[in-house]
Amino acid sequence: MPLTPITQRVLSRQLLDVLIRAGLIAVLAIFCFRIFVPFLNLMVWALILAITLYPLQVRLRGPLGDRDGLIASLIILLAFAVILVPTYLLGVAVANSLERAMAIFRSGSFQIPPPAESVAAWPLVGQRVHDFWAQASTDLTGLVHRFAPQLKEAGLALLGTVTGLGAGLLIFFVALIVAGILMAHGEKGYASAKQIASRISGPESGPQIADLCTSTIRAVAQGVVGIAFIQMLLIGIAFIVMGIPGAGLLALAVLLIGIMQLPATLITVPVIIFVLVTEGVSAATVIFSVYVFVAGLADNVLKPLLLGRGVAVPMPVVLIGALGGMVTGGVIGLFIGPVVLAVGYQLFWRWVRDQPQPEPAQEQRRR
Repeated sequence: MPLTPITQRVLSRQLLDVLIRAGLIAVLAIFCFRIFVPFLNLMVWALILAITLYPLQVRLRGPLGDRDGLIASLIILLAFAVILVPTYLLGVAVANSLERAMAIFRSGSFQIPPPAESVAAWPLVGQRVHDFWAQASTDLTGLVHRFAPQLKEAGLALLGTVTGLGAGLLIFFVALIVAGILMAHGEKGYASAKQIASRISGPESGPQIADLCTSTIRAVAQGVVGIAFIQMLLIGIAFIVMGIPGAGLLALAVLLIGIMQLPATLITVPVIIFVLVTEGVSAATVIFSVYVFVAGLADNVLKPLLLGRGVAVPMPVVLIGALGGMVTGGVIGLFIGPVVLAVGYQLFWRWVRDQPQPEPAQEQRRR
């Protein structure tokens, strides 16, 4: 049946109204995103910290009562102390060590002992290491001038890394404050999250998706911190037994590097080189070097064991999400990746299981 001209004009007007409204909503969404995007990383970190620390607030409600604001403030102050004190001690120790090293280098009293003849017998790289080491022990100034451009580039890269770490630490502290505010209104926030999830995926799936996101973030956070703490113990004990200068501060550095998802070999390899240079090659130094190097790689074994605990999806999903998210999005991607992959995994299998039921044979015969 053909449409009358009046009906066509009504439908055209309705379609135009829908397009105009959709365009205005899109413009509003774009402007809101552009205004909010400078604070996106900050708010994501705050949400991750609030979800991770909220179980501690729930446990403290018994001894301290239901004063959520006070409990959240105490937790944030404790977190500041736990992070600031080791960071300050580590920074002071590094600054003092650099100052002493520069003073020794300028005085001309710094000398590198010559290599043992056994170094040349090392497989593949022994002769090169022996020649380089021998030149460093006899003509260190000439060696520094030889590699001056490379040293300058490495120094600039190190300065940029330190600057980035400082900015990241500042953002982390501000995120802690915002996380305290979110934890003080945790119950309302959780109810709002369930409402949003229910509005997107339906009233049946919404609460389950909200709980899945929460458990995934907590599992990843606890796994990351737990793995970093285990590595700190494994490596720190070896440093103390070997008598490494500043062993405690180096162990704290391993903890911080592990939390930032950087390899512990950034600490262990220089320490191994220092021990081999100062103590020489012996059974004790070889055992120490092998143990510390393996302990620095222990996170590759522990991550598959700890990251997926307490999550209603298979462990490989969380592990792949964490690794892929870290590669694509850095430290924040370490948390966002598993959440996105876990939610996608659940929705996919829910869609697979929600298949139309076959009609009974009687209904088919009636037709």
